[in-house]
Amino acid sequence: MRFMMLMIPLGYETAPPDVQLDPERVAAMMRYNEALKDAGVLITLDGLHPPSMGARVSFATGEPVVTDGTFTEAKEVLGGYWMIEVDSRGEAIAWAKRCPASANEIIEIRQVQEMVDFSPEVQEAAAGFADLRSK
Repeated sequence: MRFMMLMIPLGYETAPPDVQLDPERVAAMMRYNEALKDAGVLITLDGLHPPSMGARVSFATGEPVVTDGTFTEAKEVLGGYWMIEVDSRGEAIAWAKRCPASANEIIEIRQVQEMVDFSPEVQEAAAGFADLRSK
């Protein structure tokens, strides 16, 4: 089973483009990342720049509308993610609990949808999806 562990740093929604990271916290997170890798569960991981450097494309009117960050309505935003492969939701939770997160961080755990989770009709409509992912 694949799971995304989504890091939600509270307050990151208003972080400036030049937000500075604490080297000690980065070192602690790197030790955690190495533990995921050494256990053979890590697929990929990345950190994300703050929303002040991003953009959103919405389609409420049927036409794309671009809004540059910072997003005033945002209450929680992603700061980064890990994609892991483990045997169960419980194991994904156990890995998230080991993260050296600070008091203002939350990790949301979401299982990745697999083709076998869908009806045959949806699987047929999504034919070729695996080929897109591998590129």
